[in-house]
Amino acid sequence: MTDAPDGRPRPGDQWRHRGVRGLTIARDAGVRGWRWWARSWDRLVAALQDEAPVGSAAAPSPSGPLVEQRDAPRLIAVAARGYVYSFYIRATFAWSSPASLRSEVLSWYVQYFQPNAIQRLTRLAADAARDLHPHRAGDLEVALQRALAEDPLWHYQRGDVALTCRPDAAVRLDERIMPALQPHVDRLVKLEYQFDEQIRKARYAEELSRQWATILDGHADDHDLTDARDHMLTAQREAARWIAELLHRHANASNDPTARVPPNRSPAPPTPAPVPPTPE
Repeated sequence: MTDAPDGRPRPGDQWRHRGVRGLTIARDAGVRGWRWWARSWDRLVAALQDEAPVGSAAAPSPSGPLVEQRDAPRLIAVAARGYVYSFYIRATFAWSSPASLRSEVLSWYVQYFQPNAIQRLTRLAADAARDLHPHRAGDLEVALQRALAEDPLWHYQRGDVALTCRPDAAVRLDERIMPALQPHVDRLVKLEYQFDEQIRKARYAEELSRQWATILDGHADDHDLTDARDHMLTAQREAARWIAELLHRHANASNDPTARVPPNRSPAPPTPAPVPPTPE
């Protein structure tokens, strides 16, 4: 092969050099592509076998089974008594598996089984809510928590993979009924405050009567003081009786809100005795 008189390669040599260079580039690209494909294939096979890829720099997984917590995608609505208003349930499910599953595999099975868990919780809530008035959301939540405590773990299986679900639920009122309940709740708050105030007054009167009775015991020879002591003891017993009556009324009202004593019918507190002077 000789160059042209002007020093440039002959046309045939140029095409030969370009062909060799193209074959070399194609060979190098093929080798690199094959190596990348081999590494990707090894990772894919390891993922399907639920094993860590060879040579991966991922952090070690925590010991023990994985737990994935999922909320229901929307509030669960169940009809209250009368089928006019509803209760709304915020459901949460904690999923785990006794097998050593990777997080993405566990997520796939959770996505597969969660509709079944939501349907089961909806049936439980509907059975409990059917006979409850729409303002008794607390009673429905207690009933649901009791039912879930009796069967806390739900088990699901597909093939050789078994999952465990621990459900939890919180109940909310229908927003349409809140304006009707607001005056009633405000009245109950006022009654609770009045009850606490009456209890404090009764205990104060009882304590003053006890102090006076203790002071007058030291002057038992004086007839007038003896009469005063008897009066103080009577007032102390009256205060104790009044406290017991208030506590009894409050216990009955806690079980039946309609049985609470209205403010204008509350028993009058006993008149407290004057503060005793400090003994000389």
